[in-house]
Amino acid sequence: MRLALPRWAGTLALKAAVFITVMCCALAALLGVLVHVSVTNQTVGEARDLALSRLTDATTAFEAGDSLGGGAGLDPAGLPAPLRTLALAGERGTMVADHRGRPTMWAAGPADGGRALAVEVDYSQSARTIEALDSAILWSSGLAIGATLLVGAFAVTRVTRRLHTTAQVARRISAGDLDARVDDPHTREPSRPQDEVAAVAVALDTMAATLQRKLLSEQRFTADVAHELRTPLTGLHAAAELLPPGRPTELVRDRVAALRTLTEDLLEISRLDTGRERLELDSEQLGALAGRVVRASGTDTEIRVVRDARVETDRRRLERVLGNLVANAHRHGRTPVVLTVDGPVVAVRDHGDGYPEYLVAHGPQRFRTEGGAKGHGLGLTIAAGQAEVLGAALAFANTADGGAVATLTLPQTPPGTS
Repeated sequence: MRLALPRWAGTLALKAAVFITVMCCALAALLGVLVHVSVTNQTVGEARDLALSRLTDATTAFEAGDSLGGGAGLDPAGLPAPLRTLALAGERGTMVADHRGRPTMWAAGPADGGRALAVEVDYSQSARTIEALDSAILWSSGLAIGATLLVGAFAVTRVTRRLHTTAQVARRISAGDLDARVDDPHTREPSRPQDEVAAVAVALDTMAATLQRKLLSEQRFTADVAHELRTPLTGLHAAAELLPPGRPTELVRDRVAALRTLTEDLLEISRLDTGRERLELDSEQLGALAGRVVRASGTDTEIRVVRDARVETDRRRLERVLGNLVANAHRHGRTPVVLTVDGPVVAVRDHGDGYPEYLVAHGPQRFRTEGGAKGHGLGLTIAAGQAEVLGAALAFANTADGGAVATLTLPQTPPGTS
């Protein structure tokens, strides 16, 4: 079973925890080795001095013909071979070895007759002292590593939680929620020193506020221009109707109609930008609705119903989306144009040159067209905005065998219902 970590416990927190653990282990190992070596050298040195001192006394007694005393003897059976060889070579030395099941410090030197005079000192207490010291170092190092890791993890997770909050706000802003703010607690007191996370939060909040002001200004400008154009366009349309029949009159009326359509599109986009559109839900059969859209478009569009479905949606908005997709396919693509209904998924495909790369990657953008196409890019922008109001997903792609396909996936549960 895989352990589920909190969302804020991401790579940074894990890396920091591993780094703290490794550094603590390295520091504990270094200090432990230094303490172990220092105490061991001191302990071994004291035992060696004691053994050499006793060897000196035993040598004096041997030369005087006195009794050697306890722990001293000539060529004792337990004397380590390297130390015996050293003594027979005329040198004095010491060595720790096991004797009778316990650690012993040996000191040996030369004696008359090619023999070795050796002294043994019990090293058990010193060995137990070193073992107890090593055990204490291990336990204290483990406790210190654990405590440091807990404190470090607490400090790091506080930072990662703040970073996760900042990332969430950034995602909300990119999704269109321009009112989202980090409002980091560390930024509420100007006199308080700010860390790097607080600086990022302030920068993000400032960027969001600036972006919101610019977008609101743009939306107001678009709405104001569209509203201001309606009145002169109404008069212009009325005047065009009074012109005598003829080719020039048809051209004027056609351009006036196009300008009126553009103005209405701008008004619709401004309403979508405000985010105040409300749904009027009703039960609709997708196959029948698609047929009405195609008939209203007056185009030669093939309808394929793979699997019909009844959905709860706003009929007017859904017809607007499909109508714009069909019109765009005929205007910028090539026939045959096919509208396919497969359950709650509706696809509109043409057999033209396909969508521009920017549109597939980032979605439609108003007043942007490429490849010599005519238009203002508002039809697909309105379709995307109305799809968002419907709670549907609208995706644009190019097919491998040529042509563009727009896929509208309607929600199983209408927006605003539970």
